[in-house]
Amino acid sequence: MSKILKILLGILFIVSAILKIADMDKFEIYIYSYHFFSLNISFLVARAAIIAELVLGIGLVSNCFHKLMWWGSVLMLLVYTGLLAYALALGRTDNCHCFGDYLQFNPWQSIIKNGVLLGLFALVYKAKGWRFKHDWLALAGVVVACCVAVFIVSPPDNYTPSYNDNHDLQVELFNEALQDPPLNSLGLQEGKKVVGIFSTGCEYCKLTAQKLSLMQSYYGFPEDDVLYIFMGTEEGVEQFFSTSESTRYPYVIYDDVKRLLKVNNGIFPILVMLEDGHLVHEYGLRNMKEEDIKLFFQEK
Repeated sequence: MSKILKILLGILFIVSAILKIADMDKFEIYIYSYHFFSLNISFLVARAAIIAELVLGIGLVSNCFHKLMWWGSVLMLLVYTGLLAYALALGRTDNCHCFGDYLQFNPWQSIIKNGVLLGLFALVYKAKGWRFKHDWLALAGVVVACCVAVFIVSPPDNYTPSYNDNHDLQVELFNEALQDPPLNSLGLQEGKKVVGIFSTGCEYCKLTAQKLSLMQSYYGFPEDDVLYIFMGTEEGVEQFFSTSESTRYPYVIYDDVKRLLKVNNGIFPILVMLEDGHLVHEYGLRNMKEEDIKLFFQEK
């Protein structure tokens, strides 16, 4: 019975890891939202957590290295529970992403879940594992295979060749649009501004907005220095802010859709950093550079 329970716990860990990979963008942002790590390091921490969960799950299913896998699993659950307790202390009620975005648990629910899992692990503590001649070599192979698989399936944005400035914005057309309504009355020609060009129904736009919102709140640059240009409707904008869980910055709905699609070359999202109306940086979701954004507002 204990062996069957161990296998089921291992399968649960593997499923949890796979669901995190499938929802990697949001899991990365969840890790980053605590500001324990920079955005770049959060990419790696998210993958390290998934790899650990995969290795432990495979170890539990295989019934090999019983004590090592048991203690590793219990330690991981205790660390996650500590993080969730911290989330509660901060007043957070958002999804903890333990099963990605597919099965949502708030911190309280996830703490209860972890308590149940710890109880189940107590039941399998005395279960017998098995060893074989080259078991450590096999374990090393599993760890390497999991690392390679995770990084191939979901390579970190900042470690791919495309991690450079975007060149999708048609700069001349954008500069012309800044001179005309509705953008000419928004003060984008003065000081330092961040302008997001988004479609209200674009999931990548929502993720970009969430990342920027976390950076803005953490580094404390003024909310009034951020403006969103939306393609969509007022209803769509309301849904955008609600589902992206991002700060509600000033925005305009650009009615001339054809002109907007020429300005951004039909690409969403685009994040533009302006200084006195001049383009300084241009980003998409995959190449946002936290250090550049931080320095942009720190340098006066």
